[in-house]
Amino acid sequence: MKWRLIIDGPVDGARNMAIDRTVLHAHAEHAVPPTLRLYRWRVPTVTLGKFQPVEDVDLELCSRLGIDVVRRPTGGRGVLHDDEVTYSVVAGTRDGLPRGVAASYRMLCGALVEAYRTLGIDADLTSRARGDRGAGACYLHATNADLSLGAAKLSGSAQVWHRDSCLQHGSFVRTRDVAREARVFRLDSAATEDLARRTVTIADVLSTVPDDSAVRSAVIGAFERVLGIEFEPGVRTSAEDSMSADAAGLFSLRTTTPSELGNELR
Repeated sequence: MKWRLIIDGPVDGARNMAIDRTVLHAHAEHAVPPTLRLYRWRVPTVTLGKFQPVEDVDLELCSRLGIDVVRRPTGGRGVLHDDEVTYSVVAGTRDGLPRGVAASYRMLCGALVEAYRTLGIDADLTSRARGDRGAGACYLHATNADLSLGAAKLSGSAQVWHRDSCLQHGSFVRTRDVAREARVFRLDSAATEDLARRTVTIADVLSTVPDDSAVRSAVIGAFERVLGIEFEPGVRTSAEDSMSADAAGLFSLRTTTPSELGNELR
């Protein structure tokens, strides 16, 4: 089966989220093939879960530090995106993706595990949920949909379904500035220590940190092997570009509320 591969350069946060959402809706309309998109962020960006309280983030600090803050179309807790390669995958039941969150996570995260192992990191699916479920920072809580290295959280992902199509996105984190992330999410000293102790990045494990190209190659190859697919390099359609430009305001904290975003995505 052939899937579309899109590799994007740095894009601002609201537009990145709008693109992910637009590809999901286009796939649900049978207008585009299953798609893997790999991308970066124009500036460091916090993405809040669809219904997460904005009070979890220090907006004044983010403004001073030049950190953008947007909402995701998916649930979960806040993530600070910076030195990473971000992935989003859109596929559906007609592409062989099992229906339901748990089964689809297991299938797609199997490719993520393979990508990390290609890079030389013995990642695995988190065996049981742990950490602070109510924490504002995603990386303080690990679920069965996340990847771990031993007891440390390595990578988190989030999902949303629209009709029979699924969007899952997440991060391959190269390095993390724990002190800055703790300030952004208003963490106290104990939670800051937990963030440092219970998380791990690619740079923490490998003596030579792979560049973006190497990470992308590992991800692409892993998806092909695990899912038995073949990628064809592609671009967004003109309709996708137009729709994502129009939808970007949905994800900006300046122009929408969590309830408005939830209603729009139903």
